[in-house]
Amino acid sequence: MLLEINEEIDHHTTETIRRKADYEIEKYMPKKTIFDFNGVTFMDSAGIGMLLGRYKIAKMLGGSVEMINVKPSIKKVFDMCGIPKIIKIS
Repeated sequence: MLLEINEEIDHHTTETIRRKADYEIEKYMPKKTIFDFNGVTFMDSAGIGMLLGRYKIAKMLGGSVEMINVKPSIKKVFDMCGIPKIIKIS
């Protein structure tokens, strides 16, 4: 399942993204959930928390999470937090 994110991910937007992702993951229970970051230009720590929560839900349901089209500035944040050790970035 592909979930496209086309906005900044911060404390103002994470709740909406979280609800949409949870709905899709719980409804379809995909083997792989892919977050497409093509439209993301900014992300703060709230976004990291949101992603880790979706990872936990997907894993609990027998699936996995991956991210694609991650811009270098956002990948740098992920690298500093150790996210690539948990969630694959393609």
